[in-house]
Formats: sequence, C-alpha cells, structure tokens
Amino acid sequence: MEWLNTLVQGVLLGGLYAMFAVGLSLMFGIMRLVNIAHGDFIVLASYLALVVVEVLGLSPLASLVLVVPLMFVVGYCLQRQLLNRTLGNDILPPLLVTFGLSIILQNLLLEFFSADSQKLSQGDLEVASVAVGGLSLGVMPLLVFGCALAVIGGLQLLFYKTRLGRAFRATSDDQSTAQLMGIDNRHIFGLAMALAMAVVSIAGVFLAVRTSFDPSVGPARLLYGFEAVIIGGLGSLWGTLAGGVILGVAQAIGARIDPGWQILAGHLVFLLILVFRPRGLFPRSVD
Repeated sequence: MEWLNTLVQGVLLGGLYAMFAVGLSLMFGIMRLVNIAHGDFIVLASYLALVVVEVLGLSPLASLVLVVPLMFVVGYCLQRQLLNRTLGNDILPPLLVTFGLSIILQNLLLEFFSADSQKLSQGDLEVASVAVGGLSLGVMPLLVFGCALAVIGGLQLLFYKTRLGRAFRATSDDQSTAQLMGIDNRHIFGLAMALAMAVVSIAGVFLAVRTSFDPSVGPARLLYGFEAVIIGGLGSLWGTLAGGVILGVAQAIGARIDPGWQILAGHLVFLLILVFRPRGLFPRSVD
C-alpha cells in the first residue's frame, strides 16, 4: 500500500510538471521556438498572483481571474514586438534573446521582491484530503492534475475543432503557404505565445500554492518542463502529460528509496529515455 501511495503521489505530481511543460510544447509545435525564459515566466506569474492576493485580498485560485488575462496580453505583446523578429531558419537568435529575457526577469524580480522566499496560502484546501480505498489523496494535487487534463483536452479541441486551430496547424506545416492563403503568421504566433503564457500563469499559481518560490527558481522549473516535453515527444500535448507523469513517478520512487535520490531519479529516467528514444515516447507534432 505504501508503494501504491508513492506511485499515486508521483502521478499527481506529474500533473504539475505537465502544466510547466504544456506551454513549451505549444510553442515548439507551432513556432519551433524554444523559450529559455519559460521557467522565469512561471515565476513571474507566481509573483503577479502574490501582488493580486496582497493588494485585493483574493485567494490564490481566485487571482487567476486577473493573472491569466494579464499573462495572455504579455505573451501576445512579447511575441509581436520582440520574438517574431528572431524567428527564422537559424535557431540561435531566439535562444539568445530568451536567455537574455531570463536574466532580465530574474534581476527585475530580485529588485522588486528581494531574494526572500514567498508562498501563497490556499487555507484549508491545501491540507484537505479524500479517502480512496486505503489511500488518502490531497484535494489540491487532485485539482492540479484535473486542471492539467482540462487544459490539455481544451487545447486539443482548439487545435482540431476550431478555425483558429486550423490556422495554427497550417502555419506550423508551411508558413509561406499559410501566408498565401491570407493567414497573418505574426498574429498567429502572437496568439500561440499568448495561449502558452495563459497556461504558464495557471502553472505559476499552482507552484506558488504548492511550494515556496523566489526569483532564482525559474531555471529548475524550465528543466522539469523540458524533461517532460522531451520524454513525451516534442509537440505532443498528451505526450507532454505522459512525460510529466513519468517524471513525477520517477521522482516519487527515488524519494521513497532515499530522499536524496528524488531529483536524481527523474534525471536518470530522462537520460535513459533520451538514449533509447531520442524523439520521445510519443513523437507527434500538433499538426
């Protein structure tokens, strides 16, 4: 029963990692863009939620009503005004620009919020649990995992059942042909980044509720996101969820064996999958 509980907790942790990774998968699938600042935008969303909670007195989950639209606008403006200028056949310019954004964000957050760790409290919901058989499952981890399922399912519907989704897939397939058909690639890329940032904002609030955060924790979140994306397969949204779950289960088992093995176990599983399945377990793009 203890090992079963370890596996279940690892699966639920994987939901959070999938939330970290969905934005990366979305950006790569549509724009072939690797955003080095992704983890720092997760932390930015955590601090935005902190400001909303302290100024307006809302709960962390209620702060999503403001944080999600704000990050959506930030993502659209960032893509239209900066990142679109870096896209092309060479992958180096966007890597360098997003690396610079990462440094800037970390230093801005350090300047305005200091290096002190912060954490958002969701009250009784954080410690609430439900009994399932002989297991006791936390309500908050279940909520995070359910949100990951809803977000990924919603994005899948968007891509395959809507006109915007067809534009996303057409642009991903062939940008030149999509432009000839009247699609504004710059606008489509802006919307893709905006959607990614909206998901990032949800992940940032869940991060702030689950654990403490400070301006320097972004790169670690980026690493977990990258590992989940690569394990699942680049551009595959459901694969990203599977990658997050595999990473979470590996860390849970590692922690069960020895607390010092928690992070290492996840990295080892990532390395093994990268060696034997370089394209990931479910290599499929959003197109």
